[in-house]
Amino acid sequence: MDIYLDSNATTAVLPLAREAAMKTMQDAFGNPSSVHSAGLRARSVLDAARTSARRVLGMPTGRILFTSGATEGIQTAVLSCLNAWREKRDSGEALPGLLLYGATEHKAVPEALKHWNKVLCLGLNVQPIPVDRNGRHALEWLRHHAPQAAMVCTMAANNETGVVSDLDGIALAMNGSPALWLVDSVQALGKLDLRLAERRIDYAPFSGHKLYAPKGVGMLYVREGAPFTPLMAGGGQENAARSGTENMVGIAALGAVLKELERGRAFHPSSVLEAYRKQLVHALRTAFPDLVLNTPLAMALPTTVNFSVPGVTSRLLLEVFDAAGLRMSAGSACGSSRAQPSYVLEAMGLEAWRAASAVRLSFGAADTEDTIEEACRRIRQCGLALKASRLLPDVAAGTDAHSVVTRFAAEGECTYVVTDPGQRRCVVIDPRAEQVEPILQWMRCRGCSLVAVLNTAHDDGKQSGAASLKHAARALAQPAPTPCDPLGWPLAQDLIALGPWQLRRLQDGVLELWEHGALRYRFGADAAKAIDVDGDIVFDLPRHDPDARLAIVAGRSITEPSSEPLELSVSGLHTLLQQAPAIRLVDVRERVEQAVGALVPGDTRLRVDRAPMSEIINALPGWLGQTAEIPLVLVCRSGNRSAQAARALRGMGRQNTWSLAGGVALCGQDLFNTAMPEQETGIGRPCWT
Repeated sequence: MDIYLDSNATTAVLPLAREAAMKTMQDAFGNPSSVHSAGLRARSVLDAARTSARRVLGMPTGRILFTSGATEGIQTAVLSCLNAWREKRDSGEALPGLLLYGATEHKAVPEALKHWNKVLCLGLNVQPIPVDRNGRHALEWLRHHAPQAAMVCTMAANNETGVVSDLDGIALAMNGSPALWLVDSVQALGKLDLRLAERRIDYAPFSGHKLYAPKGVGMLYVREGAPFTPLMAGGGQENAARSGTENMVGIAALGAVLKELERGRAFHPSSVLEAYRKQLVHALRTAFPDLVLNTPLAMALPTTVNFSVPGVTSRLLLEVFDAAGLRMSAGSACGSSRAQPSYVLEAMGLEAWRAASAVRLSFGAADTEDTIEEACRRIRQCGLALKASRLLPDVAAGTDAHSVVTRFAAEGECTYVVTDPGQRRCVVIDPRAEQVEPILQWMRCRGCSLVAVLNTAHDDGKQSGAASLKHAARALAQPAPTPCDPLGWPLAQDLIALGPWQLRRLQDGVLELWEHGALRYRFGADAAKAIDVDGDIVFDLPRHDPDARLAIVAGRSITEPSSEPLELSVSGLHTLLQQAPAIRLVDVRERVEQAVGALVPGDTRLRVDRAPMSEIINALPGWLGQTAEIPLVLVCRSGNRSAQAARALRGMGRQNTWSLAGGVALCGQDLFNTAMPEQETGIGRPCWT
């Protein structure tokens, strides 16, 4: 069972809302602008929803119009305000010079300000309002600048951190200002009392899907007397405020949610939500003792927790949570697909690692106690899995069965760590600056000592992380470094022993990794000049890998892509099974994902090999050697990593390799019904031919 903890992004549709939508499609499908009975029935649904909205929002006066969501409401509000200022300018009135928005505001707001400022040729200065480390607006700054502002835009509560704005303080800071005030109220609906009738708020947009209504429906409140310009002109619907036939299904569903808010039945009061949050925070601290909260809980919505774990990236945490069936996010759903630090936390002035490692947990106001308890259990399980995978410090950390070569890759740049697990000693090859922290965490959690930091080419120092890695290692009470040359090699030494392994240096900076007199890998080799080596297969591991090749077989040219599709559906997997029963399913998720959530249930008859992407290099010799004839189907969470690995293997000449399209996220349930010989193996040490 999935547990959804990303309710600030969207919510499920409330059963009563689904029923209202279905009833409207069946019984009130008429056009509310029509005067016949079918139209009147639809009109009654529309009017009932608007009446509920007025009561819930406490706004006996002013406009309430239904929109497609908050973005349309923001656009309408900004257009209305700026068009009014343009008319004043055209009549000879002087314009204020500023358009102000909170620095942590959703991107829809500053983008709307910039867009309409340009379209209407106003030439105003669009400027962010600073926030403090708690995410609250700098009121003194606002008080100083508000007299020069044409519009001020702030949030009622932040979507990433849950920080609740001091709306009364903002109103005081705006005293005497000519600015119109927009309050993004998306996260406030059902959680905060906005007191619209008491405050000078001019515009307040809402979005239905943030509180158990469907996507594609929202509302915009416009204070009585505030300027208004329709964003959409046409048939004159919504009393000529928003043309276009109304989305009656969405409005009916939103109306049902608003009715439940009035009745106080479906949604928990703040006291219950705060108790749930306390349980979740306790589970998080148990799982991750070093966890840091990025927002004071007393200042945040009772349904939101934003946190960071030192040394663990948000991407890794989300992958672990996802493997456990916990759905969270790294910030706004509108920007979480981009691998960038949170601009919200950066605006708050928090440390870079916190902005890059932040995770947002947000549960729903209708979630049950059983859901919260199960979420807590899984969170604790994730902490144990991270420790067991040596990704969190553990006093019991010791020798583990991790592979000899571990690959850290980011944006086409690769760092390798060669380890002697028995002695817990390692050598780092070609560290990049952005990979220093993950490598240090990796070393800390395994109790590894750093033997050397080697480079295969001279760097200008701007991108290499060698110096900072050595410095940080010394801070961890690592052995004092021996004098070395510019590439990191101990002086007068061309060989480093790591148990049964030996790293040897060639004249041109190329490193070779040998085991028991046999060459296994080369680092820094020029693939175009690589020559074949007698005996076992030798792999050249690239320093720069923009094409995600993973490795290049020495002496072989890169194989042209096969015309056969790379991705395999579950039905295609079933067909392949009939043709080749010995097929192997390979789980390329990282070890911690594998530890917290099995690829398939234990009672299914699936053979699963485990080859995490960071360690997959160790499995290549076996896959291209003695087991090359066995078809492989690679699987990960979403299908992205498995497709990358399958494409790389085909480039090495192993054409009978596929990726399961959609990964576990889309195909997991179908995989459970796939019959294969019951066996599960791990790659452990490399399997050489």
